[in-house]
Amino acid sequence: MNIQWYPGHMTRAKRAMQEDLKLVDLLIEVLDARAPFSSRNPDIDQMGKNKARLILLNKADLADEAGSAAWERYFKEKGYEVVRADSRSRAQLKKVDAAVAAACKEKIERDRRRGILNRPVRAMVVGIPNVGKSTFINSIAGKACAKTGNKPGVTRGNQWIRLNRTLELLDTPGLLWPRFEDRQTGVHLAMLGSINDQILNREELAMELLKIMAERHPEVLEERYGIAVDGESFDPAAALETAAKARSCLLKGGAYDTEKAAGLLLDDYRSGRMGRLTLEMPERQGDEG
Repeated sequence: MNIQWYPGHMTRAKRAMQEDLKLVDLLIEVLDARAPFSSRNPDIDQMGKNKARLILLNKADLADEAGSAAWERYFKEKGYEVVRADSRSRAQLKKVDAAVAAACKEKIERDRRRGILNRPVRAMVVGIPNVGKSTFINSIAGKACAKTGNKPGVTRGNQWIRLNRTLELLDTPGLLWPRFEDRQTGVHLAMLGSINDQILNREELAMELLKIMAERHPEVLEERYGIAVDGESFDPAAALETAAKARSCLLKGGAYDTEKAAGLLLDDYRSGRMGRLTLEMPERQGDEG
């Protein structure tokens, strides 16, 4: 399946972001730890190349530990400060202050030489839809100051949030790029919920997910959905019907409701009920990023 989604408001958001970049010292780029390569907007990377950078590998509680550790090493080797976290946990976000100070060390030292003390770092929080930018801001601020939602596109306008005397954040709308050159990128983003579900064929998407699970975690499919995985003969369409049967997804007349079952499978993955599954690893991405 080939997935493309670029709503018109994202063009306007990109222009606004380009204007606001001159106001900030730091980009905090929020990525989904389950697919850091696919959830990284190359347009944002290009626009922010002259700014200090901090990578927040969010939803790390839904990714496998070894995968997140590998991605942290990958980005640190490229010179970024990196924090792994579940942004719903304020305790885990305590690492952010130290990472901001490290990322902006040159700016802070430059201010000190000029006699400017305690001027707050101004950081722009960026990322694609549904990676948890607003949840991160609300958690680190300790209050609901940015809109949140479980669907892409909730944040539409930029807003400043002053956290303390040393850090101010600018929340921005989720921003995709006009065309996914790699088919797998679109598939991964759809699995994560960063693409509007209404434009997707969820049955095809669920079958793509079942193929990944059959390869990496066949025991989960058997235990949770009664799907037996038999090596190369795995049939994702038959597996989706088995999942529909296991979840009592039936249409009138007794036929299996595979569309409903597909929605349940995707919800199970996105929520972590399937277990911790990283969709991609850095060694498979070449020298990108």
